[in-house]
Amino acid sequence: MRDPILTPIEGTPNLLLGSYDLTDLGYSVGEFVIEGKASSYAPVGELGADGHWNVVPATQADYATRAVALVPTDAGRFNGTVVVEWLNVSGGLDAPAVWMMAHRELLREGYAYVGVSAQRVGIEGGAGMVGDFSLKTVDPQRYARLNHPGDEYSFDIFGQLGTAARHRGDELLSGLHPERVLAVGESQSAMFLTTYIDAVVPLGQVFDGFLVHSRFGPAGPLDGGSMFDPGTVARLPHPRFRDDLPVPVLAVITETDLLGGVLPGYFPARQPDGELLRVWEIPGAAHADNYTIQGAFLDSGLAPVAALAEAYRPTSTMLGRELAHFLNFAPQHHYVLNAAIARLHDWVVAGRGAPAAAPIEVAEADPPTIVTDDDGVARGGLRTPWVDVPVAATSGSNTENDRMSALFGSGAPFDAAHLARRYPGGLDDYLAGFTAALDRAIDAGFLVAADRAEILELATITARRQFAG
Repeated sequence: MRDPILTPIEGTPNLLLGSYDLTDLGYSVGEFVIEGKASSYAPVGELGADGHWNVVPATQADYATRAVALVPTDAGRFNGTVVVEWLNVSGGLDAPAVWMMAHRELLREGYAYVGVSAQRVGIEGGAGMVGDFSLKTVDPQRYARLNHPGDEYSFDIFGQLGTAARHRGDELLSGLHPERVLAVGESQSAMFLTTYIDAVVPLGQVFDGFLVHSRFGPAGPLDGGSMFDPGTVARLPHPRFRDDLPVPVLAVITETDLLGGVLPGYFPARQPDGELLRVWEIPGAAHADNYTIQGAFLDSGLAPVAALAEAYRPTSTMLGRELAHFLNFAPQHHYVLNAAIARLHDWVVAGRGAPAAAPIEVAEADPPTIVTDDDGVARGGLRTPWVDVPVAATSGSNTENDRMSALFGSGAPFDAAHLARRYPGGLDDYLAGFTAALDRAIDAGFLVAADRAEILELATITARRQFAG
């Protein structure tokens, strides 16, 4: 099969990368049409729970998709690794979900980044949570050349873009030539990456490591079915990651993902860590939170921490709706994902396995429930100062009955009486405990040292506000 054709598109890509100017941060932005021929894959035998899936190439179809590349303008800053993201289409548009949550780590460490329109909805439109904001709907002239034949071809399309990122840096990466290529994807994209890992990776190794971020239980369908079709979801297997992985896989799971509701949860697919597998379950975290819809857009690394603290301020308003509770406002999801990028990179580059984390404690009732402590915070899991020294009970669940709101979990700040019982020495008592817990989490590898000063300043600002009443 011949290589796909890469053609630059002049102008500004339609992709939510933040409200800051990347050129001010030393990065250039390029967009490309990628045209080629892709294969679908047909299963051979059962798609079992163990993830040992056998597939063979089936039908072929022409495609024309797009990719957006972000690269350091100073080649000397490039760390040799390109992160290729399977853009998330659950909202009815291409969303760079991992970029938005972990761009601070990517920018400061000099990664290159490529966002891939792997699925049909992002280009042609289709089922989504918010509406149709597909490329050909919002800018039909700019994206007229694009043509996606269906999600059954998305796995091969993504793999071809990974190969292009590795070998065609002169065209795609402004002349940079990576030594490593990491695949990342969040939510629906994480479920498709699960299928890619279990079924497609054995056919040929393209990526050096995988970050599977906020996966629910099911794996993405091989036949092009929609994750918004109840019939499709009902028949999908909930596999473990295969135990003969050729490259490292780090999966990051929030409370929302673990028990599900929007989709069946990850809990039935739980498995022990392996030589090349780590699963981090983040207690007190939701699939999406205040950072997702507020903080990420202003968080360039240059924004005042006070502005970040304001973005994390508890709110019950989401996309113009007033909810019956605060959205999850705990900062740990964002900061842990920074660490996940760093630990996966270390694993691939130096062979240092990512640290292991205990699972969140779950009472195996029907339905299963998360076990919480006297503060209302989940027990077990990857520990951070926001759950070890809390000023609020944040959770991955809530009582909302629409899919979008359900993803944002909930948060309940402690009242003055609770704070006084928990921290009899007041603010100083809290900050001393928080600092010690922060250093434990950094030493354990679940947070990065580069975030320490910012985290402490953020905690100080928000705690002063809360302790003052």
